Amino acid sequence: MTRVFVPFDAVALAVGAEGIVRVLRATAETRKIGVEIVRTGSRGMHWLEPLVEVETSNGRIGYGPVRASDVPALIDAGMLEGKTHPLCIGVVDQHPWMKRQTRITFVRCGVLDPLSADDYAKHGGFAGLKRAREIGTAATIDTITKSGLRGRGGAGFPAGIKWKTAADTKAERRYIVCNADEGDSGTFADRMIMEGDPLSLIEGMAIAAFAIGASKGFVYARSEYPQANATFAKAIDVARAAGLIGDGFDIELRIGAGAYVCGEETALLESLEGKRGQVRAKPPLPAHEGLFGKPTIVNNVLTLATAPWIMAHGAEMYAGIGFGRSRGTMPIQLAGNVKHGGLFEAPFGMTLREIVDEIGGGTASGRPVRAVQCGGPLGAYFPRALFDTPYDYEAFTARDGLIGHGGIVVFDDTVDMAAQARFA
Repeated sequence: MTRVFVPFDAVALAVGAEGIVRVLRATAETRKIGVEIVRTGSRGMHWLEPLVEVETSNGRIGYGPVRASDVPALIDAGMLEGKTHPLCIGVVDQHPWMKRQTRITFVRCGVLDPLSADDYAKHGGFAGLKRAREIGTAATIDTITKSGLRGRGGAGFPAGIKWKTAADTKAERRYIVCNADEGDSGTFADRMIMEGDPLSLIEGMAIAAFAIGASKGFVYARSEYPQANATFAKAIDVARAAGLIGDGFDIELRIGAGAYVCGEETALLESLEGKRGQVRAKPPLPAHEGLFGKPTIVNNVLTLATAPWIMAHGAEMYAGIGFGRSRGTMPIQLAGNVKHGGLFEAPFGMTLREIVDEIGGGTASGRPVRAVQCGGPLGAYFPRALFDTPYDYEAFTARDGLIGHGGIVVFDDTVDMAAQARFA
């Protein structure tokens, strides 16, 4: 029985992944070929979607971008044996795009069945929560603090400080809130985690809940992500069945109404409470007085999904990666007029020139790059003259920029940047 991996990531679905599955099943049945189709998330190479992978003794061989009409000819050419073809990209893990990455948060994305607890465990899942329970709450918070993990949704506030503040605030009830309201232009990392490795987010929330003594968690997601929301809702059921959540701590998925302001943590809390999404005055901070007036951790999807890796591998290993005060990796999302659009996870410190020219391959139009927009609507435009800026929170701040959620939108030299600055 040959295992064939076909993504059900929203990007792959948009360009015909379901048609591939239908034709593959029908062809296998007609020809009496033993095929097991495994649905996965995306590897992040969006220009190759739908990317179909075949398990062989030499590793998983990729073919892409595949269309449903290509399937019979691919099978004739020996795709199920991993044979070469114009659409073959070789062993996926050895592809230059993949080899140059340091995958931590996205180490399992595109690799496993996101709704299989057994598959998750085989790929290192649950080890972080197990370690947290072994060392206790205080040591867990200390591990996150020493790792240097910072919030991945905006200002980059140290996660460990936020956790300790909530844990030290006296209360009979505490909450964990995951901000999955991914609204910045050119960003899709939260969606990819929720579709491709949702159990890592759930495990991260369980670790945070254990650390601060929370009994309830909420994931505040976008209504614009129906595939991600449906997959994550199923993942919650899988996590309950596996004993990851349920007794002592449970998670509820809440869908927002599309208001951009609800990406701000206090406006999000207002919305969760059933009120109009409006920014609250600070203080008090949510860690002191958040959801329903109780101490609340509000972290981004990427922050929480990284916690299991840190707990499993240790603070020192994570802190040993990165640049300056920006430790670890950042899932960089390349969008706009770029040849190789997708998600690329790398340590902080790469320059914008490396990211756009080498990783992104320049523009899809083949014209010179004029500028990139980083950090969403609250971020800034970086002209090519500033492309030697390292991808680092402090370096961006010094240039009046913002890393934000890791989105980079590329523009070529035909774009009227004055109009972009005025209307975008």
